[in-house]
Amino acid sequence: MSGYSPDEKLRLQQLRVLRRRWLRDQELSEREPVLPRRQLGPVAAFWERFLQPGGLWRQQAFKVCQTGGFVLTRVLVPSWIILYCLKYHVMKAPHGIVMSNPRVFPGDRILETGEIIPPLKEEHGGHH
Repeated sequence: MSGYSPDEKLRLQQLRVLRRRWLRDQELSEREPVLPRRQLGPVAAFWERFLQPGGLWRQQAFKVCQTGGFVLTRVLVPSWIILYCLKYHVMKAPHGIVMSNPRVFPGDRILETGEIIPPLKEEHGGHH
């Protein structure tokens, strides 16, 4: 038994051919990968065109707008909604409402002191 039998040699040759074919099939051609076209929304398309020429100021403007949008949508609007709900739905007396004293007329009694408000003095002038 010095070597492979003819059936074993044929099988090994077929396996080598299959491996080489499989490896060749794994290589991509110039046309691959074929990806579908990107469909951008209006805002994303604007930023794509805006950032295309390059320039540091364009990227800084993009970062400022992205950060501002993040802060607005993730910080300011939720905090405003929470404050509104707390102020008008949870708290018994909303913050910032000042109760004014009731009007006091002549003849009224002040409850704390028991004092009665005297009537107003009538002024007779040269008017009406």
